[in-house]
Amino acid sequence: MTEPKLNLVGGQWVAGDATPNINPSDTSDIVGHYARATADQARDAIAAAKAAFPAWSRTTPLERHAILRRASDEILARKEELGRLLSREEGKTLAEGIGETVRAAQIFDYFAGECLRPEGELLPSVRPGVGVEITREAIGVVGIITPWNFPIAIPAWKIAPALCHGNTIVFKPADLVPGCAWALVDILHRAGLPDGVLNLVMGRGSVVGKAIVESPDVAALTFTGSQPTGAALAVQSAHLMRKAQMEMGGKNPFVVLADADLDVAADCVINGAFFSTGQRCTASSRIIVEEEIHDQFVAKLAEQMSALRVGHALSEDTQIGPVVDESQLTQNEAYIEIGKSEGARLVGGGHRVERDTKGFFQMPALFADCTNDMRIAREEIFGPVASVIPVRDYDTALAVANDTEFGLSAGIATTSLKYATHFKRNAEAGMVMVNLPTAGVDFHVPFGGRKASSYGPREQGRYAAEFFTTVKTAYTAA
Repeated sequence: MTEPKLNLVGGQWVAGDATPNINPSDTSDIVGHYARATADQARDAIAAAKAAFPAWSRTTPLERHAILRRASDEILARKEELGRLLSREEGKTLAEGIGETVRAAQIFDYFAGECLRPEGELLPSVRPGVGVEITREAIGVVGIITPWNFPIAIPAWKIAPALCHGNTIVFKPADLVPGCAWALVDILHRAGLPDGVLNLVMGRGSVVGKAIVESPDVAALTFTGSQPTGAALAVQSAHLMRKAQMEMGGKNPFVVLADADLDVAADCVINGAFFSTGQRCTASSRIIVEEEIHDQFVAKLAEQMSALRVGHALSEDTQIGPVVDESQLTQNEAYIEIGKSEGARLVGGGHRVERDTKGFFQMPALFADCTNDMRIAREEIFGPVASVIPVRDYDTALAVANDTEFGLSAGIATTSLKYATHFKRNAEAGMVMVNLPTAGVDFHVPFGGRKASSYGPREQGRYAAEFFTTVKTAYTAA
């Protein structure tokens, strides 16, 4: 066994029980061994972050800029290596793995620039002879808990703004994908972060995550994961009067109107529903199609879906990699049986497939003749499963699109400026796409949703400051 990768606490690499990281494309391939932290180590990490906060929060913008920029440069220089690591541990295709790694570098580069763009206001008071300053300040120790589906990009878009704005961090990545998290923390550590500013505690949420969310010394908690877990963490945070930011998934609609370019619409659906093995909170899982073109469009989707190449994430011809693990694959299969039992018609796919290596391979599944009250149309499956729901007209399509507890992303395919404009205004989602897949966002603009999809301020771009800083108003007599 190779030497295990360790946790970083107070600037020191500390040991723990090592567990293997398994490649979902080839279960005989062990990506590495990673130490799981204990609850005591997590508490030590919080204490180290708290001790490091006063000095780090008062560093100059140029100091923070230099560290983030060095990290960005190294991530980009190592994009092939890190992209391959990502694909081995999570199952994305190599092209997607490299693309996500480049995105992480872009995020650090963006927030390196934000370090040099601090905002503030100088205003006259309503009282004569008094001046008013409005500034933003770091909030303290930030607990960061990330999911397995974007193992380098999501940590990047939480860690980069936290550091940019002068906070210290205790970071717990998903237990399934410690490799990218460890590599990212190692890069930042070597880029010059002072001891205790960034702490890595890998391991179980029930152990490490619990220690983070229960600590009164954690001033803010940012989490991406399931809706039930996020809702529970928001309640816990409210009891401690801490800032909370929760991204919790979606059941995203993609509307196809009769006037749409069906080739464009099909490309949007195939990409949004099935790429990244459907393991994206922004995935298109409800395809809402006007009856006039329903049969034609379902046939087009079925034809394109059957040609998709499912296989080892590192194979050049693979378009869709494996499901992340056996548990997720079993859940996908259970939902496919639920869909059939509810009366939906399985057009194709959904079955396991064998490849040269033992992995968690599954063909994408397409259901037709669905209604919006079916479980497969209401519950987040988090796999390559899409349900087509026929509707009579645009108004019905909009109503069905909004009839969900979630509100992360929504899309429409249409050539009508009237309908595109109306949909952008009236879709109950935090992000709206016109003639684009519901999955795929920019790093310099806000990310987040409504209803059960999100809680708290938005992520990414300049809007990240709303979560990672607190506002101070100071009055001075002349």
